[in-house]
Amino acid sequence: MPGTDPVEAASIVFGELPEFPYLPELPARGVGADMIGRTAGLLVDLAVEVVPSGYRVAARPGHEHRRAVDLMRWDLDAVEEAREKAGAVPPAFKVQVAGPWTLAANVELPRGHRILTDRGALRDFTASLLDGLAEHVAELKSRIGAPVVIQFDEPSLPAVLAGDLPTASGYGTVPAVPAPEARELLSTVISGAERITGQPVAVHCCADKPPLSLLRAAGAGAIAFDFSVLRGASPAQLDEIGETLDAGTTLMLGLVPTTDPGVPVTLRDIVAPAFSLVDRLGFSREFLAERAVPTPACGLAGATPEWMRRALNLGREAGKAFAEPPEGW
Repeated sequence: MPGTDPVEAASIVFGELPEFPYLPELPARGVGADMIGRTAGLLVDLAVEVVPSGYRVAARPGHEHRRAVDLMRWDLDAVEEAREKAGAVPPAFKVQVAGPWTLAANVELPRGHRILTDRGALRDFTASLLDGLAEHVAELKSRIGAPVVIQFDEPSLPAVLAGDLPTASGYGTVPAVPAPEARELLSTVISGAERITGQPVAVHCCADKPPLSLLRAAGAGAIAFDFSVLRGASPAQLDEIGETLDAGTTLMLGLVPTTDPGVPVTLRDIVAPAFSLVDRLGFSREFLAERAVPTPACGLAGATPEWMRRALNLGREAGKAFAEPPEGW
């Protein structure tokens, strides 16, 4: 979300999405507030520091690591206060963290190589992430009192699978991770998160060509992606969507623009593409109410405060339209 005030952000979330609020992320605050630094701050017995190329494994927690921990503590205080002001415990509460492949692709080992190039380090970071999530979820439950849903953000996963990540030297690329290996690690993390929360796990990938079949096979209960990637989709991509729906996986459809498009946007503009998709796939529109959640296409950090509120409102109203489509739509 845009801005730097966690109290204001939490108040907006509980006001706009009372049935499924989430822990806001405010990357504009800088180091430790971005997706990677924020997740690294949850790790148990592992620490990171900031170097010119980004985040790197550190021998011990330093200033940047402690800053990430402090920012998260302030965020937790803010959502607890917002929940108390709301006067009711929500049915569920969502928290987002970097997924294992995105974390491993964006944190370096001491010599400058990405964590994903070292299987031992990858294993250690995965275990540390799950340990940190167990502590994080326990604290959220004690503060909010609601079941917690974990969402793993995996924007780097397509590049990991395609071998598109540059090496430390910048003159080559890291070898592609085979799909079975990527699926196995994701499955381990997803099943671990399910044991921690007792809830289905969501995976979000707003990059082009999100690997829907791989995520479904890894056990994701919900898959979130930017709906605009389906424009001009091939029959194979549409089949993949249909198979995912048919398997009972929830689709979190990124239908709402992340920034103000500069032209008036109506509710019909948002939901019509989803109706067209299920019509084309041969599903009844009731599937949308049962297995789809309208969301922003990706994060709202680049939005104006006005559009951010509008986007959240459009998502909520689109969900109602999925359940009860207005006449003539």
